[in-house]
Amino acid sequence: MNPTLPEPPADAQSASLILQNLIRNEIDKYDGWIPFSRFMELALYAPVYGYYTGGSHKIGAAGDFITAPALSPLFGQSLAKQINDLLPQTAGTVYEFGAGTGELAATLLPQLVNGGLQHYCIIEVSPELAERQRQRIRQSVPEWADKVIHLTELPDTFDGIIIGNEVLDAMPCEVVRYGENGFEQAGVSLNISDRHFEWGYRPLADSALLTTAAAYLPPLPGYTSELHPAQHAFVRTLAGKLVRGAIILIDYGFDAAQYYHPQRNQGTLIGHYRHHTVHDPFFYPGLTDLTAHVNFTDIAQAGTDGGLDLIGYATQANFLLNLGITDLLEACGASDSTTYLREAAALHKLIGQHEMGELFKVIAFGRGVEVDWQGFTYGDICHKL
Repeated sequence: MNPTLPEPPADAQSASLILQNLIRNEIDKYDGWIPFSRFMELALYAPVYGYYTGGSHKIGAAGDFITAPALSPLFGQSLAKQINDLLPQTAGTVYEFGAGTGELAATLLPQLVNGGLQHYCIIEVSPELAERQRQRIRQSVPEWADKVIHLTELPDTFDGIIIGNEVLDAMPCEVVRYGENGFEQAGVSLNISDRHFEWGYRPLADSALLTTAAAYLPPLPGYTSELHPAQHAFVRTLAGKLVRGAIILIDYGFDAAQYYHPQRNQGTLIGHYRHHTVHDPFFYPGLTDLTAHVNFTDIAQAGTDGGLDLIGYATQANFLLNLGITDLLEACGASDSTTYLREAAALHKLIGQHEMGELFKVIAFGRGVEVDWQGFTYGDICHKL
């Protein structure tokens, strides 16, 4: 246990131990080694005990991280302006992935009704989070709760606006390094003496992963980074199901040239635990969020390979500024009021260069909708992809 980190309560530790034993059994089942992507999938999504499927609160002051919708309603109100321009060009349904506590949905619902919103579908794999979302919406905007439909699986087709805030970074990734004999795939093994989790490396045999690794990773001895086949497949799936509408994805990450810069030789994989950064991915599985940055070049490729129009790619700061977030702040009241000061502080985090403003990006795709979006009026950096 790291002495600088708060110790989990006994019931949380017990849940983590159960999950650890489940993962150990899987490692034993597959001859002592599983790909890191499988470890990450189990740590985050194993039924009952995974980070996102367990019962602990993950988001907010008492959780492990704070998302943009939870920082300020100005985020959702700005995004609503863009969605309202697009909704009338579709069947009027919004589909949200990664809805978290329901904060973004609660902000968007009253903003979208006059734009022709018919249904607000939340696709959610976590029963605990789904219930929190229902409660948040019922408490905040009960008059719009009947617009909300919870789904546990993807619909056959999408006709509307798909949004995902911090969805891609939570998808299991592969970890690859360049070794003496070429690319190696990182996996998880068990220490012989105490059966604790440890890294194990094998030659990268998967031809698709090998092709992707050769395309992105510099062949430098020991260079280690992440590949994201799950993200790529997710976007390709959405592209295949989108008959009309748009996809708006907001997350932290880089274009490929930045992501796989020679100096970023240890990748971006990291853990979050009670607002602390954790560099050990095996720290209390099920209680620690595991995440990696998004390679937006690969996301753009996935969408365009799926036949979508790449509408724009911009920093979160420019996207929100284009949509008039500063005007929304001015409407919060007098500049010395408590509300204004609180929202001004949140705005700084949302658009500040050294906060979320530059690291977070917005990428958007469309099919059968207008391609000139207000959110990308200034600062579109698609050329970097």
